[in-house]
Amino acid sequence: MNQLTPAHCSLQRESKSNPAMEAPEAAVAAAAPAVDGEDRRGPKGSWYAVGERAVLVPYLREHVPRYHEWMQDPALLEATASEPLSLAQEFEVHRSWTLDPLKHTFIVLDKELIEGEFASGNPHTEAMVGDVNIYMNDPDDLEIAEIEIMIAEQKSRGKGLGQEVILMMMAFAVDKYRTHTFRAKISESNNASLKLFRKLSFKDASYSSAFKEVTLEASAAELPLSSPLTIGTW
Repeated sequence: MNQLTPAHCSLQRESKSNPAMEAPEAAVAAAAPAVDGEDRRGPKGSWYAVGERAVLVPYLREHVPRYHEWMQDPALLEATASEPLSLAQEFEVHRSWTLDPLKHTFIVLDKELIEGEFASGNPHTEAMVGDVNIYMNDPDDLEIAEIEIMIAEQKSRGKGLGQEVILMMMAFAVDKYRTHTFRAKISESNNASLKLFRKLSFKDASYSSAFKEVTLEASAAELPLSSPLTIGTW
């Protein structure tokens, strides 16, 4: 099951000048501006969430190199309706997302890939396989959230991770943002994602012929949000 819906976010990493760095490390350092603690977490605070197969962690600057690699893949760019960005642009996008109170983004960790035990504060870049996002972008009702998910790593697709991550994110949104309705906007050609959201009780709400995109909606009260979920402070 290829869970892919539009999602493109990015991160920051501390910049240090070191001529002994290898080329990839030097490129990351050059692209990433220095940030303070508030930039790292965002004024809205940071949490993590633990499920049965997945862990959701905040975007950290340590994640950006791998995320940037994902978004060089033409198939992922097409599936997520994204444009390729430079590493420096990824850092700038992350900063704006981190500080925006109407957006919340998590990196998805595959528990099977975590080395040792999961620890809050550890980015666990070895286990990152995608991202999940919500946007409170309805000016008439900020308790309506658009949700997007991307499982970028092929090895973590087809085993139910995407479904669990969506349920985790929605349970988190209900708990932290009092979200009562969720929306998903999905390309009409993305059959895997359409099937996934419809399986989770999302109903077709509208269709955009201009964007060839289906909008699905679901009431939080009707969703199966009883999956085990532990929410902690990062």
